[in-house]
Amino acid sequence: MVRIALTGGIASGKTLVSAELAELGAVVIDSDLLAREVVAPGTGGLARVVERFGPGALRADGSLDRGRLGELVFADDAAREDLNAIVHPLVRRRAAELEAAAAAGSVVVHVIPLLVETDQHRDFDGVVVVDAPAETQVSRLMHRNDLTTQEARARLRAQAPRTDRLEAADWVVDNSGDVASTIKQVHALWDGPIRELRSREATRTGGPDQPGN
Repeated sequence: MVRIALTGGIASGKTLVSAELAELGAVVIDSDLLAREVVAPGTGGLARVVERFGPGALRADGSLDRGRLGELVFADDAAREDLNAIVHPLVRRRAAELEAAAAAGSVVVHVIPLLVETDQHRDFDGVVVVDAPAETQVSRLMHRNDLTTQEARARLRAQAPRTDRLEAADWVVDNSGDVASTIKQVHALWDGPIRELRSREATRTGGPDQPGN
């Protein structure tokens, strides 16, 4: 098995890149999706969030009010740390379960937005950073999430600096251009460095070089 971490700043284009890797044969485990799963209605995770943040964190239907919670945690570092302390261990546990279920020889791509912030970047065979200029991220966030400029910039400030992510990268996908350019880079990554990792791992274990053949 080859284990790849994929990260990038908010609204940098991680979803686009991970979706293309899935099309090429990777097993994608997305921490953002798991973070929703572990606080779904009826879960222990949601109960702990409500215990910490109160019933105001819930919508009328009993689901988590992500907009309201976002307003709280992006304005308060301590609150954000408390939320992360609840959610992150649950996400890691679920991610480990999904990885364990992957077939032998798989390329498993873990999409982890806060990879650098949580010091996980040394735990993988390689790190892909999806990169875009801060102004591009702000513009995308404002459009995607209906945020003000100030709100969008606050979300960027809550993450590690762009330079820190780039320092942790083994490979960088530049998503400042059009979709076709980004997809071309993903294919080059898959057919080049990731294929080399797969071949090296297959040689080491004596197993087949399976995904994407």
